[in-house]
Amino acid sequence: MKIGMRLLLGYFLIVAVAAWFVLNIFLQEIKPGVRRATEGTLVDTATLLAQFARADLRSGHPAHGQLAQAFAALGDYPVAANISGIVKRRNEYRVYLTDHRGIVLFDSAGVALGQDYSRWNDVLLTLRGKYGARSTRSVAEDENSTVMYVAAPVREGDRIVGVLSVGKANSTMLPVIRRSERRVLWAGAALLGIALLTGLAFVLWINRSLGRLSRYADAVSAGNTPPLPALNSSELRKLAQALESMRLKLEGKRYIEHYVYALTHELKSPLAAIRGAAEIIHECPPAGVIRRFSGNILQQNRRMQRLIDHLLRQAQLENVPEIVCQPVALLPLVESLCASRIVQAQGKHLQIDRDSLQGLNVAADRLLLEQALANLLDNALDFTAAGGSVTFTGGQDADEIWLQVSDNGSGIPDYAIGHIFERFYSLPRDDGEKSSGLGLAFVREVARLHQGSIALTNRPQGGVSALLTLKNSR
Repeated sequence: MKIGMRLLLGYFLIVAVAAWFVLNIFLQEIKPGVRRATEGTLVDTATLLAQFARADLRSGHPAHGQLAQAFAALGDYPVAANISGIVKRRNEYRVYLTDHRGIVLFDSAGVALGQDYSRWNDVLLTLRGKYGARSTRSVAEDENSTVMYVAAPVREGDRIVGVLSVGKANSTMLPVIRRSERRVLWAGAALLGIALLTGLAFVLWINRSLGRLSRYADAVSAGNTPPLPALNSSELRKLAQALESMRLKLEGKRYIEHYVYALTHELKSPLAAIRGAAEIIHECPPAGVIRRFSGNILQQNRRMQRLIDHLLRQAQLENVPEIVCQPVALLPLVESLCASRIVQAQGKHLQIDRDSLQGLNVAADRLLLEQALANLLDNALDFTAAGGSVTFTGGQDADEIWLQVSDNGSGIPDYAIGHIFERFYSLPRDDGEKSSGLGLAFVREVARLHQGSIALTNRPQGGVSALLTLKNSR
């Protein structure tokens, strides 16, 4: 399982457990909370009605007193109240009045008149001067049929002369309780949904950042040198910087090992030739032989010097962090290169053409671009047979300038196509000599520094086409 999915599941599990505890507490508190609020209104109502009940007790006819008349008139005044979606259509209070012995003198329901209620807690406790309340089932087998009663004393001075009790069925509170429970459950579901979306967004961000690091590591493993990815998290930035530091150290080590090995390998041949020539000269041969082998020594010395110069130039270029680009006109640059190679071209009866370069400008380091094009031109001249031609063409797209150097020479063998840009890899020229094998590697580094590319392909009609693309300077 991916780390992002593990984080999401862990985060969601924590949120779900926390939400379950919170919702469970809310749901457990809704019913008693509603009943406590209802009990408070019953206390206020009983206390108020007890003041009217005192006059009814004084009259001696409480069954026909003010309370009885008021409750009798309730039937003539229908209730149609919409309380936040809960419709109330009737009076839900039951009120009864007892004397100081607990005998019911008035009952709004008309079912307990004359009965002894002195043993019910609401009446019993109130007659003793305490807070009297009770909750009793109207149907013994149905727990939802409970009715809550709250009593208030009817006083005559300091003496309790009666008890007025107000009751309300708990079933009338069920719509409020259920609506509250539904809202809490909906809120919990919304909370879990928001938590899931938040966790998903967080996981996507983590996966995206880790994916960028993974792609960076894969590119480094493939031998590329991608830029360090920009990350928003300080921890991931530190990880990326650690990977970059490790890459640079490993590349530096491999770079030195590779160059030492390559240089040693390339120097073997000229050193062997110099040693052989020196041994022959040591035998004091005729003057003509000495001149010929002395020339061989000087030729091999120049070869080693060129190799070392190319290596130093390549190493310097690969360690350049960035370049300063300025607008460069391509036509004058190419014409200058062609003019400097006119003798070499005339010696092989080669024609150098320049086509569609007028008005092309590119943002580049002029010296590096000139050296890269010189390498491409030299390769084209070296591998083109006498009487052939080399052609420069160019063009531009929306954000790119492309320059193509084409020849009609021998082309690239199939076995060499995958190695042509490797350092020290070279093919023999017409004269049998091999170059340092660093020219095309140099061109590739120049293209990389200019955020461009270089590609060599065989032409169907024969020869090679080198396509160099650079950013447009506009």
